[in-house]
Amino acid sequence: MPTRLHFDETDYLNCRFAHSALWETQAAAHVLNRPDRQAYQRPWLRRTHRQAAAMDLTPLRLLMPQRGPTPGWLCPPPAAPAATFEEEIAQVRATDPLFAREETLRSLQAAPRALAAARDRGWLRDPAVMLREVSDVLEQIWTRLVQPEWPRMRALLEADITFRTRRLAEHGLGELLPEISPLCTWRAGTLTVRDHTDHERHLGGRGLVLMPSVFIWPHVIGTFKAPWQPALVYPTRGIVDLWTEPVAPTGITLTRLLGRGRAAILASLVVPATTTGLARQLDLAPSSVSSHLTVLREAGLLSARRQGRQVLYERTGLGDALAAGG
Repeated sequence: MPTRLHFDETDYLNCRFAHSALWETQAAAHVLNRPDRQAYQRPWLRRTHRQAAAMDLTPLRLLMPQRGPTPGWLCPPPAAPAATFEEEIAQVRATDPLFAREETLRSLQAAPRALAAARDRGWLRDPAVMLREVSDVLEQIWTRLVQPEWPRMRALLEADITFRTRRLAEHGLGELLPEISPLCTWRAGTLTVRDHTDHERHLGGRGLVLMPSVFIWPHVIGTFKAPWQPALVYPTRGIVDLWTEPVAPTGITLTRLLGRGRAAILASLVVPATTTGLARQLDLAPSSVSSHLTVLREAGLLSARRQGRQVLYERTGLGDALAAGG
């Protein structure tokens, strides 16, 4: 069954990219629900197994039925290109309880057991309790399981957005959207997404939020209902190498050439990263990392680009060749 989204001229002007810490947090809960289907995330699952096993995720899982959609209030599309988790969870906590109740009822219509459990918890009598309990679980998942990995995840998401923005400028929306996923096709101003819903919508000038995600592969998910701007969430590029740790010790030749610190940084930049992210990953002082990055950049092994308030470093072609040889 397909979802069809019809664009008019105004919609082309209102398409934008964003990434969402809140989305990745609730998507991480989906991965924990079905770990057998997440080959790319196995290193992360192994790394977080103890913390996840100690958490009670029941309130959140009730709103993630295998049949039927997740309520829209649980993870609305971000209003800003790179909103913080704190900003996004505050929006969830501020949801009108009556609106949350109606959205939840619609979502759980095809999941009678989850609906019965929601009634047993008193959520439908007092949806404010539901908002508080679910928001608390989301904060726990973020703090314990996602936030420690967020610097490398965010770097990967931002690199995808940079790449897609360049492709959009070079080839236009009609060629970009089918590149995002084989589940997407484009014809005469209509985006068709092959998914498990049968939905059709004229965007009516609101455009589309395009959101890369670490945890969504191999699916594409659309959040299309009012009052939010329609959004399309798709797998980010580069997830194969996301959880790959740098080899330690770094290759002997590379270490002799660059020194241990610079060699470790060059090897670690499988995906773009910030100074702070590299310092955390390699357990080095940020000042040392900054000094090494300057030398590597001046040697033509790295390039730097500004993304919002941050500077992302990535290997040049020469840096890739040297890292591979090392």
